[in-house]
Amino acid sequence: MIKEFFKKFGAGAVIGAAMIIPGVSGGTIAVLLNIYDKLITAISSLKKDFKNSFLYLLPIALGAICAIGVIFYPLTKLFEVAPFPAIMLFTGLMLGGLPKLCKDGLKNGFSKWNILSVLIPLAAVVGICFIPSLGEANLGADMSAAGYILLALIGALASCALVIPGVSGSMLLLIFGYYDPILNTIKSLLTDTGHSVLVMAIFAAGLVIGFFSIAKLMKFLLEKLPRGTFWAIIGFVIGSVPAILITYNGNFPDAPYSSLSVAHIVVGVVLAVAGAIASFALTAVVEAKMKKKAESAENTAENN
Repeated sequence: MIKEFFKKFGAGAVIGAAMIIPGVSGGTIAVLLNIYDKLITAISSLKKDFKNSFLYLLPIALGAICAIGVIFYPLTKLFEVAPFPAIMLFTGLMLGGLPKLCKDGLKNGFSKWNILSVLIPLAAVVGICFIPSLGEANLGADMSAAGYILLALIGALASCALVIPGVSGSMLLLIFGYYDPILNTIKSLLTDTGHSVLVMAIFAAGLVIGFFSIAKLMKFLLEKLPRGTFWAIIGFVIGSVPAILITYNGNFPDAPYSSLSVAHIVVGVVLAVAGAIASFALTAVVEAKMKKKAESAENTAENN
């Protein structure tokens, strides 16, 4: 029981870390960790089966919150000092998990229509990258009543990134001009507490409403169109890799591709390869353990 709690806590921590990395989707990490289906089911079943859903989500939520609290400052510093190597490392980690994901998809079959299931989400994720930014939003004390309503709607839209794999919350916030203003609001929680708390509460309310609504939609799709939805998820995940690289200049304007040194590029490539190998090896080890456990249970059942 305790082991399972810390296993979910660790998964939540990885998802939490992904949520604050520019270009990376928390939903993508949940898919790669093989907990996406259960996570969506638990979220959408909170009202119907509160106890079991709550107990499943609690360690994941705690892990995500702790990770965000612990690594927010050092991670922002890392991206200030060496954004390209850091992004390449996380890109490699995602690439390493893709073979296992595709292998699981093939177990459920693949038809010619599933090609569209992959290509449409992939194109959508990459296409979002080319939407021009609308300029920075005003989240100051003088923002209008309409500004607060729009903030809640942006929160609901950003919740897509928590539920739909491949969709980056930071990318959506950048497009609509809310990324830096929200980060600045978080930083000013101690200096301008009242207004900052109000802004974050409204944004969080939008997140929660959108989060549960989209989770119910995803649960419906996974139940009614499981194969097509799974391949669509794979399309979202594959699309997130080029999306991270395409949006790099927008996410890190102080360190664009044109300013990268040879050393930064080499280190980035090495870290991407190392991340891919590490992620692939980890998924292989976990798969082998699960297979061994299943075989052991089968042998025990036969002996009985």
